Amino acid sequence: MNTDQNALASEEQKLLACIHCGLCLEACPTYVITGNENDGPRGRLYLMRAVAEGRLEDTSSAFQTHIDRCLGCRACEQVCPAGVEYGQLLESSREVLQHAQPKSDMANRMLQLVLRHIWLSPARLRIFFGASRLFRNLGLARLLLKSRLAGLISPRAEFALALLESSRPAFRNRGTPSQPDQRGEDVLLFAGCVGEGLFARVNRATKRVLRANNFNVSTPKDQVCCGALHAHAGDLEGARELARKNIVAFDSDAPIVTNAGGCGAMLMTYGHLFANDKDLAGQAAKFSARVRDVSQQLETSGMRTAPSSGEDYVTYDTSCHLLYGQCAGDASERMLRTASGNKFIALNGTERCCGAAGIYNLMQPDMSQKVLNEKLAHIRETRAGILATGNPGCQMHIGAGASLAGMSLRVCHPIELVDQAYEHSGLYKNSHKEAQN
Repeated sequence: MNTDQNALASEEQKLLACIHCGLCLEACPTYVITGNENDGPRGRLYLMRAVAEGRLEDTSSAFQTHIDRCLGCRACEQVCPAGVEYGQLLESSREVLQHAQPKSDMANRMLQLVLRHIWLSPARLRIFFGASRLFRNLGLARLLLKSRLAGLISPRAEFALALLESSRPAFRNRGTPSQPDQRGEDVLLFAGCVGEGLFARVNRATKRVLRANNFNVSTPKDQVCCGALHAHAGDLEGARELARKNIVAFDSDAPIVTNAGGCGAMLMTYGHLFANDKDLAGQAAKFSARVRDVSQQLETSGMRTAPSSGEDYVTYDTSCHLLYGQCAGDASERMLRTASGNKFIALNGTERCCGAAGIYNLMQPDMSQKVLNEKLAHIRETRAGILATGNPGCQMHIGAGASLAGMSLRVCHPIELVDQAYEHSGLYKNSHKEAQN
């Protein structure tokens, strides 16, 4: 047995928790599409257990294929009567795969290069996102997508361009002034790497809305990426390296507020990441316990309401990690309903993954597209002009898919609609006056 199999062998009790009932199968998007038992949670757990026990080599093509195909949406955890911690087992499996995959695997080498030499370096990451924003803001992504060159670009490259283009603002920036801090509870904003790199407007809207609800908001300057991309790719040591820095950066007792479901779910697993670290276990667990989505934080204070500011109908797609990782999907939808009023239309299948799953849409494009097609079909049924979702990856993925499918759809974060409603109603102006008095 390869020594790297220990990552799964050490999870024996979690693997044995599965009672093989099969209730997870219909909740799994990949199983529903393929009908293959190995593309469902139960089948993948069989493969994990076989590798852990040495009955299957970690280099097995079956193990790699079916683990790689998993979206990691964790919908299976919601319906599992045995409480199998599937998300943690999946990350351990991908850690095994990371070491087992041949060094000649170009896609894996490129992924590890990016994660290790760009995502672990805040300076390089700022340069990367700065260049990405410049490429987007100059209209180069849009130009390539619309030009004759589009036919020469591979489908994967075309989708990557559409992802970047879909990170553009859904609404014109009206130049709302930054709100002064209010007298109230202190909270710390986790800005996120993609969040601050491509969606800084969402962070600004989050600050304004929190301050209008009497929270003192600060953004720790030494924070780094949450580590989700590393964990999902099996680089758990890289995830721990980032987590250590964030634990130091957020060293206080104040709530840690996020506006990204993927980041929030990852931050809440720091306790698990360091469970066997005698020096950090307690501190990491306390860190995770302080994490909450912006919608959850607003509910603690009795969120101020404002009438809808738009005429378009709005629908909502729940980020999987917000729903299953943070258990905050309902709070986010309630927050959105306060801003959209009678313009809100419920979306069928909102609990189903959209197919983004970090960089899954680029690593597994065919399966990702099949999952996305189901989501787009449900969105069309609503006839809504705006879709709100609480995760930047989902926002880019659905936006890219809708654009390439010729749909007229604006995609945004729910907090952006709350922010617009507050501005339209004059609430910010009133908050400013209250702060001055």
